[in-house]
This record gives sequence, structure tokens and C-alpha cells, in this order.
Amino acid sequence: MKVWIKYLIGIALGIAAYFILPTKVSSVGVVISGISEFAVRFGRYSLMPLLFFSASYAFFRLRDSRTLLKTSSWTILLVFAFTLILLVMGIMSALIVKIPRIPITGERMTELPSVSIRSLLMQIFPYSGFDALKDGVYLLPAFVFAGFAGAGCASDKDSSKPVISLFESASRLCYGISSFFVEWFSVGMIAVSCNWILSARPYFESRTFVPLVILLTVDFVIFAVVVCPLVIRLVCKDPRPFRVLYASICPLLASFFSGDSNISLQIAMRHGRESLGIRDETNSFTFPFFSIFSRGGTSLVISICFVTILGSYSGLDIKVEDVVWLFMSAFGLSFMLCSLPSGGTFVALTILCTMYGRGFDAGYLLFRPVAPVLCSFAALFDVTSALYGSYITAVKTRTIDHNEIRHYI
Repeated sequence: MKVWIKYLIGIALGIAAYFILPTKVSSVGVVISGISEFAVRFGRYSLMPLLFFSASYAFFRLRDSRTLLKTSSWTILLVFAFTLILLVMGIMSALIVKIPRIPITGERMTELPSVSIRSLLMQIFPYSGFDALKDGVYLLPAFVFAGFAGAGCASDKDSSKPVISLFESASRLCYGISSFFVEWFSVGMIAVSCNWILSARPYFESRTFVPLVILLTVDFVIFAVVVCPLVIRLVCKDPRPFRVLYASICPLLASFFSGDSNISLQIAMRHGRESLGIRDETNSFTFPFFSIFSRGGTSLVISICFVTILGSYSGLDIKVEDVVWLFMSAFGLSFMLCSLPSGGTFVALTILCTMYGRGFDAGYLLFRPVAPVLCSFAALFDVTSALYGSYITAVKTRTIDHNEIRHYI
């Protein structure tokens, strides 16, 4: 059975469980939330070993074959390109489609979330390199450490042969373990999807945010079905770009209901390798890079929300200087969320409103009831960017062995 079918069955059972169980009873909600948290931890369990050993061996292979610069250049270029495309789509769609005014709330949060650039930089280089492997949430320190380890082996292959063999063997072992967790996380999707509906209940009980969700859905369809395939046709000259979208079904399902980029990373890496045929050295480099830095989905979502906030509070037309400020701020914020695999969208919106000020400091509270839905849509866009971006990088660096669609997992 295809992996995406297993995930779809798990999601269907989770939705059914929401309607069967007495979810309005607080104790039942607590139990569902606890099981969902356990499932998320289960899904993340094998990520850090897989990331370190696979990325280390990938850095070695790329530097040894003198393709590290080309691969990293294409990856960085595509991260910026997809972020810009999504940000422009978000601003344009919000300006063209006028979302109805959202009722203003007098609620305020006691503690405002923030992102410390200094803290992010300091965590990249902890006092001990091994400390980089301790945090299972912030992946950049482990990725950087893996880069130094793999590139160091390539500089002296003779003396590094035992370490290279260790990285290769451990990479294969961790991939096998990760495949096991990816398969069985489909069972965990029952609790995850049930808990998602439970947390998104305010959206379902109110029709206030329906136009916003419709707009996000249309934007996603345009991006995944029109923009990305068109980019592949133009850049890769590929006559069958939609096979990437088919390979993305399972990662998209997992990312939407979990809202967690770390969980979807493992699933995307497996589909990139076994479905799209991306070779290990590229697969283990591009997907972690996209997962850490590519948050174009967040920039799209917060730009739409911010334009809606301005319209709800003032009712006036947005000035050009506000659009420019929003573009620059949302673009910069999207690269500061690398330590937040989940929930980063609402954090970014909070920071954006606080930065803007002028009486709009609490504007983010308008979207607090639908924060899980916003994070889910942001994750959808980000995973789509990762799959298409990794595929383009593999094609341009000639590190791909195409599989027939019937062999996709």
C-alpha cells in the first residue's frame, strides 16, 4: 500500500474519532492532546541521527566530487526565489481580494513571543560541538556540525577512511530506522488529525475566517499546480512536472495536520529518494536546508493577515510605503524562524504587528482563534517549496535517477 494512502486512512480515522468521541469534555481533549504530543515526539525521534550522519556523508560526497558549490548555489537561489514568489503572491492576493473586516477584540497577551538573533547565532556554535546534537528542535547547529565533519573528511580521505565508512554505514542504518518511523507515524496521524480539528474548533464554529481560508486555498492551488510546474518546465525542461506534486502528497498531508517542519522533513527526504530518485548526496543536503531556511509559506500567510489587520482596524487603503515595509519585514522574518519548526507563523505575525506599532500592536490577536490553521497552510507552502526546489537542484546538478510513477512509494 502506498504511504500516502496509509496517512490518508489515519487522517480519516482521526476525523471520525473527533465526531465519535465526546471531545467537548475537557478531560477527553487533554487525553487526545497528550496522545498527539506523543505521536509528534515519535515522528521526530529518528530525525537528529538521520540528519547528522546523512548530512555529514552528503557534504563529504559533494566536496569530494567538487559539486558542493554548485549544489549549495542552486539550493540557496531556490530558497530565495520561492520565498520571494510566495511573498509577492501573498501581498498581491490580499490587495486584490478584499477580505471582509474581522471584528476587533479587546484581548491582550501577557507575554509577547520574540526571536533573538543573537541567541540563534550563539546556538549555531555552542561551547562543545557535541552540544549541537542535543537539541532535537533547532536543526541548524547539527547541520553546520555535519558540514564541518563531512567537508573535513574530504580534505584528507586517506586518514579519514574509517570515519567515512562510519558515516556511510550510519547514514544507511538511520535511513532504515527513519523509514520505519515514517511508516508507523501514519497510525499517529489518527491522534494528530483529531487534535488538529480540536484545536481548530474556533474556526469551524465561526464563519468569520472562511474568506481567509478560501484565499489561502486558492493561493496554494495556484502555487502548487501552476507556478511550481511552470518553473520546472522552464528551468528543467521537464515534460512531466506534476510527478513532483504526486510525490508530495504524503509530506503535504503530514505537514498540514502536524504543522511541524521537522516531522515533514523525514517524510519528504524519503519520498525525494525513493519516489523522485534524488541521489543521497543531494537529498540529504537540500531537504534539511529547505526545512531550516525556506519559510516562504509563513511570509505569504503573515502578509495576507497583516493586510487584513490594517483593513479591519482602519478601513483605509494601504499606502505604498506600507506595502514596501511589509515586503521587507516579512521577507526578513521568514529567515529568523529556523528554530521554530511549528508555531512560527503566529510568532512572526506577532512580531510584525509589534514592529509596525501605530496602534496595531495587538492586531495579531484577531487571528489567534485560527492560529493552527494558519500554521498548517504555511507548512503546506513550505513543504511544496522543498519538494520542488530539491527536485530542481537534483536535475541541474545531474544527481537524479528518474523512477516510473508506478514505483513511487
